[in-house]
Amino acid sequence: MKPRLFKLTASVATALVLSGCASVNFDQAVSETNQIASAFTSGQLALSQTAAQNAARSKLASDLLSKPLSSDDAIQLALVNSPALQTLLAQSWADMSFASQAGRISNPILKFERVTYKDELELGRILSFGLLDLLTLPRRQAMAQSQIEQGKLQLSANVVEQVTQVRQAWVRAVAASQVLQHAEQINTAAEASAELAKRMQQVGNFNKLQRARQQVFYADSTAGLAAAQHSALAAREELVRQLGLTDAQTKQLKLPERLPDLPKDARSTSQVNSTATDQRLDVQLARGQLDAAGKAQNLNLLTSLVDVELDILRSTTFENDGGVGRAFAKRGYELGIRLPIFDWGNAKRDAMNAQSLAAANRYESTVRSATSQLRESYSAYRTSYDVARHYRDEIVPLRKLMAEENVLRYNGMLIGVFELLADTRDQIRSVVTAINAYQQFWLADAALSASMIGKPTGLQMSAPAAGGGEKPGHLITDRVKKHHEQQKKLFSRCRDYHRSC
Repeated sequence: MKPRLFKLTASVATALVLSGCASVNFDQAVSETNQIASAFTSGQLALSQTAAQNAARSKLASDLLSKPLSSDDAIQLALVNSPALQTLLAQSWADMSFASQAGRISNPILKFERVTYKDELELGRILSFGLLDLLTLPRRQAMAQSQIEQGKLQLSANVVEQVTQVRQAWVRAVAASQVLQHAEQINTAAEASAELAKRMQQVGNFNKLQRARQQVFYADSTAGLAAAQHSALAAREELVRQLGLTDAQTKQLKLPERLPDLPKDARSTSQVNSTATDQRLDVQLARGQLDAAGKAQNLNLLTSLVDVELDILRSTTFENDGGVGRAFAKRGYELGIRLPIFDWGNAKRDAMNAQSLAAANRYESTVRSATSQLRESYSAYRTSYDVARHYRDEIVPLRKLMAEENVLRYNGMLIGVFELLADTRDQIRSVVTAINAYQQFWLADAALSASMIGKPTGLQMSAPAAGGGEKPGHLITDRVKKHHEQQKKLFSRCRDYHRSC
């Protein structure tokens, strides 16, 4: 009996050791995600589980909000403050833990029975466990580990997607704020034109049609200003949601006055193509799903046909014969086999075959689409860069020349104040157009960065509105300030003219 008991104990111990192999170290998983997506997380991604960790992250968020929020700071703020990202981490931990659980052997069942007959008492002990579970344990653990690795890749892909959305929301919010500033300037210029036209009609120098033209410019600009105000608010609130800000934090949020300047040089094709297809997250995920489907298919070929249960029995019978107590022990085992009479597992095997076939085709489709999608993302990036640079290098000098010539013509009394005010409106519209071009570029830049790591982000190209361009960034800001001073002088002349009228 002792050798048998020893063997049974050894088998159970071995099973317990094996069942603990497919465990989840989530801190290590997060660390791997930080390594894979280092350009997106800068190693700051972490799951907060204690009050001290929450307090530390809240302090860091306050420090970031104490100054105008740059694009990189917005990403760091989202990593430490966004409940959505924390939810993503916690759910990933749960999914990996469930995958680990699937790779463990089921707990054995201990049965105890007590039977009496006349003067006899029988005590029985039965230890039952699935023999097939034990035999297939290594294969199920391999499947569980494969699912855990897929979970790590999926976590990295989801983090890249979330960070990309934060970057693009920041770009839209800053651009919308810039557009609002210039919409206000357009409205101010149109208001001056409308007021001057009104005064001139009153003294008989303008007819109704001439005044109506100036009035409709003012009406259109007022409507445009209202739309720009809402767009700026909507873009800002979208950024607030992406960052996961509270109401108090929202009041602290300050954005830069303008979008960043264009980089000196655009990314080259060689830099983008250096991303190997098999290193992309989407390709790795598809390959992992294919491997998991193959392992599951091999396992289910066996489990769909047969199921075996092993019971280890030991019973003790106590007899009281004539006042003399005697005990008898019985030992043994039994095997329970599920007979494939009604269900031969055909449907299950067909389903597994279909899943394997789908996984194989999904992998092939992902591989074929990877390079194509990357080429499209680079085309959008390069096109938007060239368009923005064209506004900066080609259109801006022409608009500047036109503005200078119109000022000279106005000073020489060759054109009137209305022509100069109209030129002012055109100048500001050019600024807005250039801001849109810059916005398009930075959105494309974020999408390309995500595509290079393997989380494709769609971006629809849109052409900037017609009407010329101006240079965003430092140069455009300086020029707008100078132009604004010219506006003030012009408006002052208009007021003097009103008084004379």
